[in-house]
Amino acid sequence: MAPADAGDGVGDVPCPPLHAAAPDADSREWLLRLSGEGRDREQAVEALHALLVKAARFTLIKRRAMVPEFPREALEDLATEAAGEALIAILAHLDDYRGDSRFTTWAWKFALVQSSVAVRRRSWMGREIPVGTDGWASLERGVSLEAGVEGRERLDALRRAVERELTPHQRTVFVALALNGVPVDVLAERMRTTRGALYKTLHDARHKLRAQLAT
Repeated sequence: MAPADAGDGVGDVPCPPLHAAAPDADSREWLLRLSGEGRDREQAVEALHALLVKAARFTLIKRRAMVPEFPREALEDLATEAAGEALIAILAHLDDYRGDSRFTTWAWKFALVQSSVAVRRRSWMGREIPVGTDGWASLERGVSLEAGVEGRERLDALRRAVERELTPHQRTVFVALALNGVPVDVLAERMRTTRGALYKTLHDARHKLRAQLAT
């Protein structure tokens, strides 16, 4: 799960943009030890995990406002969990590191992303995923007075297209992601699928809707 916002599996979040550059000495040592074997590699993995826990803890404390009911003492468990997921992703993407930044800076970004995912998941814990059409109300309120009748007609046409043109699965994904703002990683977890699969479904749904509304 490298930093960014699409993908699936271990590479659920694509790696940051990479450019060919010579890694500094410290970064080369990290790569050498993490790519090696035996006790030296184990120690390097342990050191990297400790660094990732620190990065995750930093992010979670900053974003605690999103889950104010979450006990502060439980943040450590969440930080450890996020760091573990980041560690797995980093080890799977070692070959993607090209030295455009220090290795520790590159690795830190993985922890930031996984911590953000953990916060979003926690904020939706116990909440039902909205798959109905409640989101239309907020869209209707967003249609300005200046848009007038034409704007309301376009919105009505979109609503009809969603109901008539999309498959049930496409409708569920479109309504959850585009209409109700459910985080894609939360929806992927609930639907037992991947972010990439959901993005593909959303892309196909939007393509259908654009084609229908253009007629």
